[in-house]
Amino acid sequence: MDEQLTGGYSEPCGQCAAVDWGVSDEGQFFCRSCHNVIEKTREVEDVTTLHSINSRISQITKPKKKRDEGGREWIICEGFQFILNHQAKALVSLGVCMKFETEVLWNFWKIYLQNTQQAFTKNPVYTPRFTVFMKSQSDEEVNSPSQQSNHTEVASDMSEEMSVSGYSSEVQSSVLSKGSSDVGAYPKTKGGKERNKFMSMPRTLALCYLALLWIREAITLADLLRLVSEGRIPYVNIHEAFPEEMRLFGKDVRFFNVRYIPSYSLVHKEAVALAQIMKLPSFPTISQDCLLHPLPLTVRYLLEANLPDDLHIWVHKVIRQASMGDSSFLTFDPSKEKPHLVCYDIQAVAVIIVALKLLFKLDDHEEWKLSEEAGKKKKRVFKLKKWFDVVQPVLEKARKREEQEEARRKWGTTKPFITTLKRKCLTLKKRRVAEHLEQKFQKFTDSAPEESSSLNSHTSFRFSWGNEEGSDGPSIFNNRLDCTFKKDGIKYLSNRKYWHLNLKACPPNKCGDHFSEMEPRLPRMYVWVLDLFSFILGVSQTEVHKEVLNVERCFLKRNYEPKVQWTFASCKKKKKTVEKKTHVNEEHINDGE
Repeated sequence: MDEQLTGGYSEPCGQCAAVDWGVSDEGQFFCRSCHNVIEKTREVEDVTTLHSINSRISQITKPKKKRDEGGREWIICEGFQFILNHQAKALVSLGVCMKFETEVLWNFWKIYLQNTQQAFTKNPVYTPRFTVFMKSQSDEEVNSPSQQSNHTEVASDMSEEMSVSGYSSEVQSSVLSKGSSDVGAYPKTKGGKERNKFMSMPRTLALCYLALLWIREAITLADLLRLVSEGRIPYVNIHEAFPEEMRLFGKDVRFFNVRYIPSYSLVHKEAVALAQIMKLPSFPTISQDCLLHPLPLTVRYLLEANLPDDLHIWVHKVIRQASMGDSSFLTFDPSKEKPHLVCYDIQAVAVIIVALKLLFKLDDHEEWKLSEEAGKKKKRVFKLKKWFDVVQPVLEKARKREEQEEARRKWGTTKPFITTLKRKCLTLKKRRVAEHLEQKFQKFTDSAPEESSSLNSHTSFRFSWGNEEGSDGPSIFNNRLDCTFKKDGIKYLSNRKYWHLNLKACPPNKCGDHFSEMEPRLPRMYVWVLDLFSFILGVSQTEVHKEVLNVERCFLKRNYEPKVQWTFASCKKKKKTVEKKTHVNEEHINDGE
């Protein structure tokens, strides 16, 4: 009988070398001498179908049902409080002072909940409430048609009042499914003042940034988003850390499902909106002793970009000429009618770019001419061409490494979101299939999944310049900057002209930015410098270019106020002339100032 089942299988056993095979009830082959089980299974021909197919015999066992332990009722803001707590602990573990977690962030969170009437108030707006109607004995005795019609009106009023009070059928279904108890009470519309008050995943980062800014911590918004991207601050799949009793179900997905890391501009915009919602007073003053001030912050980015230290003298001149070092300009005050939160990191690199344009012009001609003249000197002088040759390959290598890190990022979650009970089985099955395929591919490649190199060590700098082992390239930080000449005992810049684009700003919410249209006509060296600093900060070139224009308006004292009657066509006509050249006043750039 076994010979018929084995189908003449005559391979020797790998354990005892015997050829004596049998077939178990599950259809698997086993050696009857040593009882070794192999992966081969019995092939059965199905004659009930039109075509014969081979199928494996497998035993299906029904798993035992686990007893549903049941989760407790929880609300949306409680989930965000759990996330903020984890993000605060991660920042404290990275070196932020304990005051950030215990005092500032917690107080901001209480103020937000109170101002939006979600907690710390007698009448929370989004907490489910139940309306109970008591029926008196006299009402039972009344059976007239008029009274019955009144009962019908009362019943309709009851249903309306229950929906207004925040407890609807959607809330009830979510409670029964162990999701958040108040998700159905939130408005479905994306716009409106009510919707803008809600907490979201990007707003958790915005709230952390406001708390960091309040204690004047030396962590910029670009640093915060980079820590999130590296996984050092929990953000992606943070719902996996939720306690077992806080189960996500249904519409909870739209609050806690993270599909991308928010952009710099989005978190910056949300930070301003949150500060207005919380009605915060003026933040602590940003003075020169604060590392967010442009003077110390530009030193950091000069080191990062491998630029000479002597350039900081000219950076200081640009900051002073543009009046961008005043504490009144740098300090964030949400109580103003139109509060302005300075992008400290982008502003710092924009000042450096303006200083480079001031000294080397960056028009694809003058900078190479000055580099050739500097190359004839025997002194250790900064040459822009040498700087480009050193930084460019390192930048390309770092960009490829970042793309590989992004490709290895796991967006999938071990706890998939269950949107409806009907899709629960399908969702869990898809997750099991994905895990099974991942294990099979790892088995084929015979390698474990590579861990992200960004988690091994942490540094505030993307590049490491110097002669030490493991550095990206030679450092040019100590090179001397020679970009002036003497005439009649006065020093002048070798570059006598400064080019800039049209500095007339477009009306807000009317025209927008035109960098994508202008980029093909801009000098390639200027675009490359934008690309370098945008990579260092992790922002787009458009945001850096926009801040460069803002610095140039302040530096050249060209305060153009946009007119409301401008149209896109008129702006397009006025921007046909891409470059304009300005003679920089010598009394502002000589060393005797």
